[in-house]
Amino acid sequence: MAVIVALVCALIFSVSSLGNGLSSNYYEKTCPNAEAAIADAVKKAFANDKKVPAAILRMHFHDCFIRGCDGSVLLKSVGQNTAEKDGPPNVSLHAFYVIDNAKKAVEALCPGVVSCADILALAARDAVVLAGGPTWDVPKGRKDGRVSKASETRSLPGPAFNISQLQQSFSQRGLSMEDLVALSGGHTLGFSHCSSFEKRIRNFNATHDIDPTIHPGFASSLRSVCPAKNKLNNAGATMDPSSATFDNTYYKLLLQGKTLFSSDQALLTNQKTQQLVSKFASSQKAFYDAFVKSMIKMSSLNGGQEVRLDCKVVR
Repeated sequence: MAVIVALVCALIFSVSSLGNGLSSNYYEKTCPNAEAAIADAVKKAFANDKKVPAAILRMHFHDCFIRGCDGSVLLKSVGQNTAEKDGPPNVSLHAFYVIDNAKKAVEALCPGVVSCADILALAARDAVVLAGGPTWDVPKGRKDGRVSKASETRSLPGPAFNISQLQQSFSQRGLSMEDLVALSGGHTLGFSHCSSFEKRIRNFNATHDIDPTIHPGFASSLRSVCPAKNKLNNAGATMDPSSATFDNTYYKLLLQGKTLFSSDQALLTNQKTQQLVSKFASSQKAFYDAFVKSMIKMSSLNGGQEVRLDCKVVR
């Protein structure tokens, strides 16, 4: 664990200074129609699959939390190297085809100019917008990384993290407690498999079969979709009832004990984060404003070296 922490700290130190080199008009002269092409690719995918926004947003988070936002999560495993996308926390990532399609469209406009890392950052913004969330001006100029190791995905924050582990994970990446709470709002989108929350609803500890912080009725509904000794790999639950819509429902449910992960519930165990949860639950605008600020901050970390011609392989 100490090695992982040291590695993450070193990476953040090395990439933080590069984030300032990003700019909103980076492709203004070299590829002025890039953003429109990316938005069109995401929109076409969304028309066929409403789960695309959740998939792209999660993919962007998982990319940025390893080596900065360098598109390393997009690389495929080669030879003896197992890439990030095949690491245990990432095997459920999907919709990589959306980024591949966007890359092809952009390459047709301006070959070798726009990085896969920038395409993923822009696609995440477009995905949030398509799901009804806020928009923002994405700083651009990221370069694509050449290293992708599944072993490094162990440093991703997990669904069973407590508040101390969450705080440490985010602070190592230069992110604050407010960033933690705001970015957790991304859990308003998508679906989770039973394995990520099963410990909360069955055999929780020596005293309680069910996590006492979870609403009893909600726990009962989860137990019905995740039966004991479940053999259904696709069994699970949506993150919230409006899981295709980007809104502040997540925070309202969190206050009711109706969110899936222990890491969600952990936000109520610290006074500062609890206050932010209440703030975002009562004001969707406050959540949107904070989310935009935190997304720009998170996605400005970049330590890449090149612009890939194919997002799946090193140039």
